[in-house]
Amino acid sequence: MNLELFSLGFLTITLVDVIDILIVSFLFYRIYVSLRGTIAGQIFIGMIVVLVIAFTSKAFHLKTMSWIFNVFTDFWMIAFLVLLQPEIRKFLVSLTRNWFVDLFFGENLNLVIDEITAAVIELSKKKYGALIVVVRSTELKFIAETGIQLKAEISKSLLLSIFQPKSPLHDGGVIVKGRLIEAARCTLPFSSKQRIGDGTIGLRHRAALGITEQTDAIAIVVSEETGNISIAEDGVLNQNITAQELRRELNERMTSTLQRSLRS
Repeated sequence: MNLELFSLGFLTITLVDVIDILIVSFLFYRIYVSLRGTIAGQIFIGMIVVLVIAFTSKAFHLKTMSWIFNVFTDFWMIAFLVLLQPEIRKFLVSLTRNWFVDLFFGENLNLVIDEITAAVIELSKKKYGALIVVVRSTELKFIAETGIQLKAEISKSLLLSIFQPKSPLHDGGVIVKGRLIEAARCTLPFSSKQRIGDGTIGLRHRAALGITEQTDAIAIVVSEETGNISIAEDGVLNQNITAQELRRELNERMTSTLQRSLRS
């Protein structure tokens, strides 16, 4: 039974309508926030304008306008899905994230973070180039399959061995899921960005940006030229961070997803 709240001319607003509008508004807001500042965000705003015009045409019984939008509805919806496929995937993943901490896995979580941090510090001191990708909600099996499968317990010594310059596994990225190094020498997608601020970025940093633009993974980079440490998430690269900042970032960003994967 619908409870009528009020009327606006030809429109009768019920309680169900209000709930429906609030849910749609929330979803649109979340999508807009995730796309804000990007070309995809501009396309999304354009889509909203089209929807508003289409709704207005139907509400005021503008038959010609309604017919035009009905004809092109299927086309622009398919175009929207194709153009924004990576962004839509990231948005859907973000809706499934669980930010509650499972304390039963705190010890294993700290062990993983400790091993990664210790290895990155040593790699930075030796100026060994490295790229470590940590799986969160999005599975990276399609990336892991491009490299050498390891399925080995994560450790500082193993990471140092992989990224030792003479190692055959040195090139490419390492995929870490839970407490396991799933694969090494993996091929990652490159970001189209070649500059950040006033400086250019190398292939490792572009790969870190690329994988975090398409998934919700965390990517850690050690520069082979300077030894500087960087961390990427959601297509944003935080450069030249300290070991303490790295540990804090890993704790803040990876807690819930790492704990969930540690159970498997």
